[in-house]
Amino acid sequence: MKDARNMMRASTVFSALVFAFAAVLALAAFPVRAQQSADESILENLPEVLAVRVSSTDTRARLVVDLERVTAFSFVSLADPMAIAVDVRVRGLRVEEGGFPVGDEMISSYNLARLGADRVRTTLFLSAPMQVQQAYVLEPFDEQPARLVVDLIAETAQAFAERAARDLANAEQSAERATFVPDQPSNEPGTTLTATETRPLILIDPGHGGNDGGAETPDGIQEKTITLAFARKLQELLIATGHFDVALSRDDDRFLLLEQRVQLARENKADLFISIHADTFEDPTIRGASVYTRDEQASDVLDKVLAEQENKVDLLAGYELPQAEPAVVNILVDLMRRETRRQSFVAASFIVDQLKPSVRVRRFPLRRADFFVLQAPDVPSVLLELGFLSNASDEENLISPRWRERVAEAVARGIAQYFGE
Repeated sequence: MKDARNMMRASTVFSALVFAFAAVLALAAFPVRAQQSADESILENLPEVLAVRVSSTDTRARLVVDLERVTAFSFVSLADPMAIAVDVRVRGLRVEEGGFPVGDEMISSYNLARLGADRVRTTLFLSAPMQVQQAYVLEPFDEQPARLVVDLIAETAQAFAERAARDLANAEQSAERATFVPDQPSNEPGTTLTATETRPLILIDPGHGGNDGGAETPDGIQEKTITLAFARKLQELLIATGHFDVALSRDDDRFLLLEQRVQLARENKADLFISIHADTFEDPTIRGASVYTRDEQASDVLDKVLAEQENKVDLLAGYELPQAEPAVVNILVDLMRRETRRQSFVAASFIVDQLKPSVRVRRFPLRRADFFVLQAPDVPSVLLELGFLSNASDEENLISPRWRERVAEAVARGIAQYFGE
């Protein structure tokens, strides 16, 4: 996990003018100016497209383009036929060109084609009006290639028509000077492009509640009280930015099953789910905040124990934890789950970056464990461990409103950076 943030940090995406001259000109029958021959040395340094896939639900869709390396891209909305075209700057592709059916409520089909010597276009033909919610490039990580990810969400027919008209006008006015999104990673922190017509929904999940008090201080202050107070402060700060819609899984002292918490995130189509906790451990020297993403293999023994403790809360309350999903699942769901885990890691990385200079964190604060509450296949999900009530210093911090506010401010900054705000 060393330097995981740098391995996963996505390239910054810029939406200004939506540089779409090639897509519009080809599909809207505009005259295309012949592109000058690219310098061979430049072409040699461009990556290739390794794979392209499209997945969707009844309200969302996702395009993933596997690449050898990070590269430039652009996208545009098209009115007739209703489509969204995505171009990447590459020297070629290792997959078959042509049309491929999808046939669901959001995407009817998509087409993959080369455009000149240094471009490949994926055109998503829409079954219903959609807009690009966010678009970003993930750098290679472990054995995974670089990936362009484009997330689409539903929008009104009128809004789509207006967007397509704007893109067409931009193409007419700036075809000769249009350029791609820079293909070099930016030093700026933002990683996503958020649609202006919608605000991302953040679902904050205060851990425990009701007859499940969670961990407890020697003075009887329960984890459920601390997590709810923190969640309310984080909600307040995020709403104050004007960039987010924010909901709490619980806003009072009630018990929720782990499965219910996951379902709330999915049913409300949350763009980010963040579960809040403050645990105890037998070693009182363990202290500091950390952020978890889900992985069947925990970072270490402590993380494995913490996940097991949290996953038992339903049993302790008299409910049985649902059985794990079968290993064989729908391939589209599986692909979506993989991308969601990568996105969860990106979100966790930004939050950790903001926590480090603000509060005490564990030695390796970006961690993994098999938390049931993080299992939603289509909602990026992280678990924030505020600290340990079994440590005297952490306990003092956790019951301090001023300290909780400082942590909430750091988390809010990390979330804002994740969404490019």
